Amino acid sequence: MPNKILTEEEIISEIKDGMTIGVGGWGSRRKPMSLVRAIIRAGIKDLTIVSYGGPEIGLLSATGQLRRAVYGFVSLDSIPLEPHFRIARQTKSIIASEFDEGAFYLGLLAAAHRVPFYPTRAGLGSDMLNMNPDLELVTSPYADESGEYEKLVAIPAFEIDVSLIHMNRADKAGNGQFLGPDLFFDDLFAMAAKKTFMSCESIVETENFPTYGSVHTLKIPRIFIDGVIEAPLGAHFTECPPDYGRDEEFQKLYASTAKDTELWNKFKSQFLDLGSHSEYLKSLDSFKESQ
Repeated sequence: MPNKILTEEEIISEIKDGMTIGVGGWGSRRKPMSLVRAIIRAGIKDLTIVSYGGPEIGLLSATGQLRRAVYGFVSLDSIPLEPHFRIARQTKSIIASEFDEGAFYLGLLAAAHRVPFYPTRAGLGSDMLNMNPDLELVTSPYADESGEYEKLVAIPAFEIDVSLIHMNRADKAGNGQFLGPDLFFDDLFAMAAKKTFMSCESIVETENFPTYGSVHTLKIPRIFIDGVIEAPLGAHFTECPPDYGRDEEFQKLYASTAKDTELWNKFKSQFLDLGSHSEYLKSLDSFKESQ
């Protein structure tokens, strides 16, 4: 099998200004945070993020690198609304494309299935159409029992240049394994993008996957992965069970920076303006020792 192990620098070199990036995970759960921080360090700007949103949208809003967010929600889970995103939304510093969770799923599914849209009743009679005036209605080609041709919302396929996902385990060929309670549609993110890069807690031998979980946990096939990188604690501060839970104290610290410029600058200097993921881990260890 091919060896798809890449360095952080090699992965980030594939991401350019103005791209649309799909980010896997869900809220503050199993987000590819080491790669998000690498994007911040690289200064890549004018980005569109497509995600079931969490701190990736908040961080890139705060650093000024986000142009547009396409999302079903933006939450830190234990903190219902991502605070940096709240500020960006209220000040209109980003463009927001807000779908309900089901409609967002259909946009992702359409991209994964390589069709231009999926029809749905979701959004009819709601503000989703008012908030997204570019959404179109289509007429079903099939009459219902009364002979009427139903109007449906056409959710367009998300056009994603690069997807980033994080798994518990992976092999060097790019097969990925999740061990927590939910895949969070990361398989669709991998299928939907032109290229997909996967970070993981550890790279293991292919034959050792059954040691960690059944075949049902192997949901990321190598054919959809262009590169893989080992990044222990790569989802921090979001949760990545069973390897670790959400770092609630760190998340509270991050959230508090939304209303305090001095605290944000300190946080950015201490945890974002670093040279690599390994330096982030060292800074994190120093932070925990000081608590």
